[in-house]
Amino acid sequence: MHTLWDERFALRTDNISSSAIRELLKLTSLPDVISFAGGLPAPDVFPIDKFKEAAEVVLTEMGPSALQYGTTEGYQPLREMLARNATKYGLQISPDNVLITTGSQQALDLLGRIFINRGDRVLVESPTYLGAIQAWNAYGVKYVTIPFDDDGMQTDLLESRLRTGIKFIYVLPNFQNPTGVTLSRERRKVLVEMADAYGVPIVEDDPYGQLRYEGEHLPPVVVMDNEMRAKEVPIYSGNVIYTSTFSKILAPGLRLAWVVAPTEVIKKLVQAKQGADLNTSTLTQFLAYQVANTPWMKTHIRNIRTVYSERRNVMIEALREYMPEGVKWTEPKGGLFLWVTLPEGMDSGAIFKTAVEAKVAFVPGGSFHPLGGGENTMRLNFSYSKPEIIVEGIKRLAKVIKDNLI
Repeated sequence: MHTLWDERFALRTDNISSSAIRELLKLTSLPDVISFAGGLPAPDVFPIDKFKEAAEVVLTEMGPSALQYGTTEGYQPLREMLARNATKYGLQISPDNVLITTGSQQALDLLGRIFINRGDRVLVESPTYLGAIQAWNAYGVKYVTIPFDDDGMQTDLLESRLRTGIKFIYVLPNFQNPTGVTLSRERRKVLVEMADAYGVPIVEDDPYGQLRYEGEHLPPVVVMDNEMRAKEVPIYSGNVIYTSTFSKILAPGLRLAWVVAPTEVIKKLVQAKQGADLNTSTLTQFLAYQVANTPWMKTHIRNIRTVYSERRNVMIEALREYMPEGVKWTEPKGGLFLWVTLPEGMDSGAIFKTAVEAKVAFVPGGSFHPLGGGENTMRLNFSYSKPEIIVEGIKRLAKVIKDNLI
């Protein structure tokens, strides 16, 4: 329905729409619906007791500072901790290379704000993270897409895309959202070298990097870029902007993430952030630092890996047992998601309502394709539900798919 307010909104709002996932989550909150839709960490691994202890320490010993405004760049000890952690992976940075943001979503929005002019082309995997699409649509971006296979972005197609005039490349190299696939070491090298040759920056989004359940750790793209130019400068000033978050290893309710980038990029992001929220919650940063800057953190991450690995295995086994012939899926080595491909001609969006009636939910895959397509795909989350719930949910979903086979 058209109203007077529609004439008052800024033109950029024409490109803004509701998150398909957020809208779906309203439906999946209905009683007895087994939801594989949200990208939700399991609440049973949240370190509630550790946060209780941290809150007591912070409010007793640092209360006046923790409840005050903070610097836009973020709590200095937290930034120092993140810089130290980066050096363990071979990335030489200082706290000046780190900005604390209110979730990775704010980081993506700020990157759009400082880099994207209307009509700029951004190269993304297809499918890609829906939140990035939603963040950048408001800035009038045009997407150039590149397909994936079991080794991630198909970098043999990269050069042809880069010749079209790309502002930056957006990639989720580890256990990608939504597909769960990982960019191979060889393709990371090609990506770094090709982006450098064409002078195109890379935005590396890495929310799941610490959630690997099998296989060897692969160096982040930013580390490989740093290694390529390490002799040039002692402190990182390369071609990659790296983002990560505490949402998957502590709790998403913190809304706490960070950006690692050359200092000139951080300075511009700080200016943009000052106009957005002045600073990320000071109290939240104090609490997160108190919890994360302890030897216990390694044990906690190992526990998460154990829990999620079991749930991934249970989901894959249930898919093998119950799904009809012709249905395929990825088998991720980490992260929170796997990607299901239905036979050609099927529409996961069309069968979603039937699935909810059968008390099971997923995210139709079309939402993750910025230029359309993927109608016969869906994303399933395995981290949130307990094993017995996963099995029952996959049974229900398999029946819905069988009933809708063409």
